[in-house]
Amino acid sequence: MKGRRFSVAALFRTTAGLIGLGLLLGGSSLCLAQGTLSGDSSSDNGFSSLKIDVDLVLVSATVTDHSRRFVTGLEKQHFRIFEDKIEQEIRHFSNEDVPTSIGLLFDVSSSMGDKIARARDAAVAFLKTSNPADEYLLIAFADRPSVEENFTSDISEIQNRLVHKRAKGSTTLYDAIYLALEKMKQANHSKKAILLITDGEDTRSRYSLVNVRNAVKEADVQIFAIGIVNSYYSDLARGRSGRGILEQITEITGGRAYFPNSVYELEDICTKIAIELKNQYILGYSSTNRAKDGRWRKIKVKMKTPKGLHSLSVRTKTGYYGPQG
Repeated sequence: MKGRRFSVAALFRTTAGLIGLGLLLGGSSLCLAQGTLSGDSSSDNGFSSLKIDVDLVLVSATVTDHSRRFVTGLEKQHFRIFEDKIEQEIRHFSNEDVPTSIGLLFDVSSSMGDKIARARDAAVAFLKTSNPADEYLLIAFADRPSVEENFTSDISEIQNRLVHKRAKGSTTLYDAIYLALEKMKQANHSKKAILLITDGEDTRSRYSLVNVRNAVKEADVQIFAIGIVNSYYSDLARGRSGRGILEQITEITGGRAYFPNSVYELEDICTKIAIELKNQYILGYSSTNRAKDGRWRKIKVKMKTPKGLHSLSVRTKTGYYGPQG
């Protein structure tokens, strides 16, 4: 993503009452996007529009305590943002659950044969826990990735497509991620995420890991992965690590990779990811770096822990590409 401008008229909504400090079980992550927010004061499907006439870097942040529980109810003064080690002024802050465009990448290769039923149930659990205003894209992949359902808010359409998928063929993991990132450019919401469910390494993609890694760094999409993979050490014995690859890709985006010990943990993990997406803070700042050189800029978010809380942590996307002149 290099200096891309977008409209996020439905990005922030207003709520009545005071939001307290809450704790929910789960992990932590951050995502980042850049653009110009625009809109008006009208309401669309219950969401208020916000007009901001400056370019903002938007950071979605999840905060957790020492027990990896989500911490909600924090305020702007509890956050500090740095770009290339220079502190930036937070010009916008929101802690609302905003609609998200979500790409579901579902591995249907032959090695998923004895796992596909549980994986399907887990995906359905994720869909049912998400924001009703979210939209979903379904991509299944084996010998090649295929768009099974374009963006829809009707989760029954996604469920129906999943029911008929059968496990066969090889694993084109990189091609599937690349296709998903391209399709996410057509999303209707500015907040975007991908949930990848797979049981192994890539075996026959046209795109390489380097290609995918570069595409991920340019996209404003947060990636979560559930890897039903072999043990880390057995993968290393074959000269590469399926686990390490998933960790690498998700870390770039500020997402998280999960590695269940059995397929019976899948549904719980999917529910945690859905809850995480509901409990993120959105921070906006106008970068003090005015250069239009298209270079990579590192992002760091630090916490100013409020009294009564200890050991808060936050994870952020590693950075973004600045605009090009």
